[in-house]
Amino acid sequence: MGESLTNQLAIDPTCRIEFGPGRLTHLPELVSSLGMDRAFVVTDRGLRAAGIVDQVLKVLDAAGVEHGVYDEVGANPSTGNVDEGAARARAFGPAVVVALGGGSVLDAAKGISLLVGNADAAAADADALWEALDGLPLIAIPTTSGTGAETNGFGVIEDTAACRKVYLGHPSVKPRIALLDPELTLGLPARITAATGIDALVHGIESLASRGANPVSVAYATQAVAMVGRWLPIAHRDGSDLQARAQLMLGAHLAGQALTISGLGLVHGIGHALTAHTGTPHGIALAAVLEEVLEFSAPNAQEAYEQTARALRLDPPADGDWARAAIDAVREISGELDIKRPLRELGARPDLLPPIASGALADTVTRNAPRQPTEQDILGILESAF
Repeated sequence: MGESLTNQLAIDPTCRIEFGPGRLTHLPELVSSLGMDRAFVVTDRGLRAAGIVDQVLKVLDAAGVEHGVYDEVGANPSTGNVDEGAARARAFGPAVVVALGGGSVLDAAKGISLLVGNADAAAADADALWEALDGLPLIAIPTTSGTGAETNGFGVIEDTAACRKVYLGHPSVKPRIALLDPELTLGLPARITAATGIDALVHGIESLASRGANPVSVAYATQAVAMVGRWLPIAHRDGSDLQARAQLMLGAHLAGQALTISGLGLVHGIGHALTAHTGTPHGIALAAVLEEVLEFSAPNAQEAYEQTARALRLDPPADGDWARAAIDAVREISGELDIKRPLRELGARPDLLPPIASGALADTVTRNAPRQPTEQDILGILESAF
């Protein structure tokens, strides 16, 4: 942890939390609580096809809440996605933005909200928008358990022209309310449960090991690792287990609270670059290098990995090597989820490894890693995961 404890503890609560099965029915009153009676729903076609968007619109209709919908968010949202959504939202007029979906939708919705408040701005202006005018108020309704995107005011967006991920955000678009209804995750396919759940586990572990960690983030992260580590395999095995879905959703949210305070690390730095160059889904990209990065970071993360191991309820190791025990436990969870794939199966050709390494080193989150890598270090991690 950093030395200035006084400064570290000047932390704002991230958002109001509405948690529990059936909480979706409270959406109209939550919209009203933000001083508006209109909602602009940002979502994706998959949720439209699954009938979840209709569930939300039915709740809004029953309460007489006028609404518009943008359902074109992609799996890796691009600057074009955000610009198009913002144009639709501007045409609809003043409203609460309701972000309904996984991390991609929530990230895009933040960008849309921000651009509506800044009429002449475009998503490609991300680096200049942190000092922009306020965006529209936002309610986040996650439909997966993993990203924690409902806890912070930035989105990771793909700038397709530059072939890189950009951070598009502003304090005003941090969701005012996180509506966590685990019923919306019932029946989520096992592969998506695994990909989003491993993201939450990584959030917790990287938050514990981050250079920005403090007692508050550690408290959130420790509880998150405990909940996700216990309930993710159960939810993966039985997608209809409401208790597992609820506990996993809350654990993922707490992991998001942790990362919003502490920042993340090298797993995410590499993951972002891998996704930008190959289109690999975020959670799959993280799982591909997770164990290798843990091994690399271990010399500088002994305390954090002991906290991880204890949160996972591991027995004290006979040799006292808590870091090894934690890494082995993470490997076992990843194996149970059947999520780890060699980079060569994810489209990462040998000639792409150097630019992926360069992109990972340049990513802001990498600065939080407990052991600061060189580009050659990252290239070695990629080669070992190839």
